[in-house]
Amino acid sequence: MELKGSLEEIILMILLQQEECHGVEIAQRYEEVLQQSISLPAIHVVLKRMEKKGWVKSKFGEPTAERGGRRKRLYQATQAGYYAVKEIQEVKSQLWSSIILPNFKYGTF
Repeated sequence: MELKGSLEEIILMILLQQEECHGVEIAQRYEEVLQQSISLPAIHVVLKRMEKKGWVKSKFGEPTAERGGRRKRLYQATQAGYYAVKEIQEVKSQLWSSIILPNFKYGTF
């Protein structure tokens, strides 16, 4: 199993929720779910890294008038990306199921 950062996991899961999306849409969904902001450069660094690993693929969309004719880069999770995030989720579930509720001295659940 290749270790992934939590940001990679989150972005992969966001991509798996949609057919394809661009960086701004990923940032909006991230902020909506986690209630914290993220910079577009941070997202693009992670997307490029995942694209090199084969977990994400990208293409240019059609030019739009609101962007002055510039095209957006659209991202899509690949089958390898799906299995990468699925594997880490399965490992986390196994670990979580084996956690014993600790006896805290300074508080309770």
